[in-house]
Amino acid sequence: MTAPATPDDRPRRRRDWSRPALTAWAVLVYAFLFLPIAFIVVYSFNNGRALLVWSGFGGDAYRNMLENEPLKQAVRNSLEIAVGSALIATILGSLAGIALARRPGRWTVAFVAVVFLILVTPEIVDAIAYLIWFVRVGGPFESGFGPFGPGDLRLWVSHSIFSSAVVTLIVRARLAGLEESLEEAAADLGATPTRAFRQITLPLMMPAVLAGALLAFTFSLDNTIVSTFVSTAGSSTLPVYIFSAVRSVIRPDVAAISTVMLLLTLVALAVVALVLRRSGESAEDIAATITGA
Repeated sequence: MTAPATPDDRPRRRRDWSRPALTAWAVLVYAFLFLPIAFIVVYSFNNGRALLVWSGFGGDAYRNMLENEPLKQAVRNSLEIAVGSALIATILGSLAGIALARRPGRWTVAFVAVVFLILVTPEIVDAIAYLIWFVRVGGPFESGFGPFGPGDLRLWVSHSIFSSAVVTLIVRARLAGLEESLEEAAADLGATPTRAFRQITLPLMMPAVLAGALLAFTFSLDNTIVSTFVSTAGSSTLPVYIFSAVRSVIRPDVAAISTVMLLLTLVALAVVALVLRRSGESAEDIAATITGA
């Protein structure tokens, strides 16, 4: 009978260095991504005249922000354009996504190719094309329409074109993974197409619609190149204002408004997550919806 192995006779297990290495790498990646944002938030409480020269902790930058009328007007313009373009993109993208998922045909390949072309075209090319097109078309894009100025119409159209392509792909992917059996069952039970869409299809695709609307809103908020080309006097957005302001001296009020916009974005994400949570979505599904996955 063989004697049991002593502790010295057992083979020594090699230490697994993969877990601590991956953990360290993750920490470095997150630091690389979020340290610049943390820097802006901290320096928004700088009382100095220049952002990079620390002159004491305080809220002078936020007070100056509230007293800066051009800055407040740029924020209002950004929010109005973001809401309007998100609404347009959500409606058009949702309808296109439904058509692609539920009524495919020979036209599908060409349409999807156009959608991807919108996504991959460089922004500078889009900006020049939009500017030339708006000038050629004229009409409301030169004189405005009712209470809306020409800059508002230009920004709504140009921002919503890109965002509608994003919404289209998200809604199409959501509906492509859902069977039509529930909709067919509703039709068999006598539901009209409108009622079946309202009670069956729309609730099923709502997470994708919310994700698309959120992405369209955020894409519009940080759009700089297209906004610089197509905006007119009085319709400049916040990115355009900041881009013009940082050419000389970066002031702390720029960091202050950036911090406020960051908080607004986080609040919007929290609201969407709460709505999805109440609808019964899991944490994984909520994260996938918010990120557009």
